[in-house]
Amino acid sequence: MTQGRATPPPLILPIAGEDSLPAVRRAVEEAGRRVGFGLVDQTKLMTAASELARNIVLYAQGGSVTLEPLERLGRSGLRLVFDDRGPGIPDLERAMRDGYSTGAGMGLGLPGTKRLAHEFAITSTPEAGTRVVFTLWKR
Repeated sequence: MTQGRATPPPLILPIAGEDSLPAVRRAVEEAGRRVGFGLVDQTKLMTAASELARNIVLYAQGGSVTLEPLERLGRSGLRLVFDDRGPGIPDLERAMRDGYSTGAGMGLGLPGTKRLAHEFAITSTPEAGTRVVFTLWKR
């Protein structure tokens, strides 16, 4: 009997401040390497992870990222789930438009991150937090 390769279990990393960001980047880079992503997709992963983790540091009171290797219909991928305990995003539709920013940025973070993903979902509840699910599949 031949078995396929086992998908590693999800890895959950806390995001508690600036000091958390290097560990998140290293873990995402390693997970992407294990999936077998090439340079372009590794860059997409790192860009998305950096942006979303930094948003948690800047706008929330901490959170986490879950790195979930995927296998579906013979395809490999990686899902990154960013959860925070922040104030939520009051106008999610507006926040997903290019140019909108509540900070000093250019307002490209969330919509730009969405463009990098094969699958993207965001939910936010006032005073409860935000969840962003970013998925990239190996081509």
